[in-house]
Amino acid sequence: MKNFDLWMSISGSLLIAAPIQAQKKAKEKQPNVIFIIADDLGYGDMSCYGAHRVQTPHVDTLASSGIRFTDAHAVASTSTPSRYSLFTGHYAWRRNDTGIARGDAGMVIRPEQTTIADMFKSAGYTTGAIGKWHLGLGDKTGTQDWNKKVSPGPEDLGFDYSCLMAATGDVVVVLATVSMYCFLAARCILALGEAGNFPAAIKVTAEYFPKKDRAYATSIFNAGASIGALIAPLTIPILAKAFGWEMAFIVIGGLGFIWMGFWVFMYDAPSKSKHVNKAELEYIEQDQNEAGAGPKTEEKDEKKMRFWQCFSYKQTWAFVFGKFTTDGVWWFFLFWTPSYLNSQFGIKTSDPLGMGLIFTLYAITMLSIYGGKLPTIFINKTGMNPYAARMKAMLIFAFFPLVVLLAQPLGTFSPWFPVILIGIGGAAHQSWSANIFSTVGDMFPRTAIASITGIGGMAGGIGSMILQKVAGNLFVYASGTTMVDGKEVEMTKELLEQGAQFVHPAMTFMGFEGKPAGYFVIFCVCAVAYLIGWVIMKALVPKYKPIVLD
Repeated sequence: MKNFDLWMSISGSLLIAAPIQAQKKAKEKQPNVIFIIADDLGYGDMSCYGAHRVQTPHVDTLASSGIRFTDAHAVASTSTPSRYSLFTGHYAWRRNDTGIARGDAGMVIRPEQTTIADMFKSAGYTTGAIGKWHLGLGDKTGTQDWNKKVSPGPEDLGFDYSCLMAATGDVVVVLATVSMYCFLAARCILALGEAGNFPAAIKVTAEYFPKKDRAYATSIFNAGASIGALIAPLTIPILAKAFGWEMAFIVIGGLGFIWMGFWVFMYDAPSKSKHVNKAELEYIEQDQNEAGAGPKTEEKDEKKMRFWQCFSYKQTWAFVFGKFTTDGVWWFFLFWTPSYLNSQFGIKTSDPLGMGLIFTLYAITMLSIYGGKLPTIFINKTGMNPYAARMKAMLIFAFFPLVVLLAQPLGTFSPWFPVILIGIGGAAHQSWSANIFSTVGDMFPRTAIASITGIGGMAGGIGSMILQKVAGNLFVYASGTTMVDGKEVEMTKELLEQGAQFVHPAMTFMGFEGKPAGYFVIFCVCAVAYLIGWVIMKALVPKYKPIVLD
């Protein structure tokens, strides 16, 4: 009988078998020894250890003709430390360099250490390592020449042979890590650019439109985001398929620079713009004659409001709380609707039906343009001051999200009902948003508009972050949880099929169970958020009072 020791490190379910012929002098009675190291394989994932939902007949055959351990312990659930301990017999965490190794990591096990391969060689075996290694190669991290033989390697640790995968999981880890951090860096850069978008846009509407028209103008440019969302699914996939996904980012980024060029070379204040005639300028500046407006001055001559001074006005806090309580609703609708459709109806947004539903949702939000027109109608017909007209319109829009309460009950009949109702809620938000942004221009001098808008935008971002975090945790809790590898995780259909049991049962609310109950709870929060925001704003600033800097 020919003897060999086959070491095989594998990732996922990939199995590679390649016997290595032993030396003829080995004794016939010596058995073949095979170590199979599989990533993400648990004790209960093989049928020989009691798994019912997964069948592993070949492993079961090996178990029936060999030794099956029933009391074994692992030092880690990840690749590098578990391999280190298996090979050396040492506790991995006594060292600080046995975590998941980088793709260019130096050898974690040093040649002077005794390994299990050395022990088998001393017993007359020929040893080999095949597949995923993930213990580093070479003397030092980052110094390897991958076009040459890298030393030290497995042959320096007692292995006669080694055949390692070039694209191993350790390289993937590095690439994934680098890609993640690069993505986060790119997203931060994008955020820096986007941060000035709305403050600048709101200030422009304050410069080019009288107070009665500002909400309408804001609703028009605010609808641009929805137009982009409608166009993107129709164009981006085609662009990516034809030229690669990288080109999709390049084209979209390039369009942004082109649009920036229009602003740089064409935009100017109304009083200086060659595109604004005398009649148009008089219409734009009609608010200069209102009581309490102060003397007409150029912006460069206006007194500046210091940043910290902004927080001394109730008008600022009214805007802050209005944004804090409501912005999260909009982002919940956008961020969670695809997951909602998938978890509750099994509909993916990549499916034709999923794309149709999302397209419909965004199309309905376009109705917000008419929401920006409502204060203008109130002002023209009743002579109401801008702030009062704005608050009246916002109160009306605050009631529309209440229809979202019907999303879950009507969703039992068709996914179209919740999508339409969420779309109405989204349209109400955009109408609310157009008006709340305009309240800043109503009461603050032009020099402070951008600052106040930025402060409110930050408050809205914080509120959004809190709501999305709470929603995510609630959905996990509502689904029920189970223990996996010592951690309490969300119960899923797949885990149930594998025979997992709840640590705690699924949540029930208003006749719904599990994650649908969690969605119903968040829908209730979204439904009343605008009424709460309106009450706070009205309490802080009950009457129209423009701020004039002395």
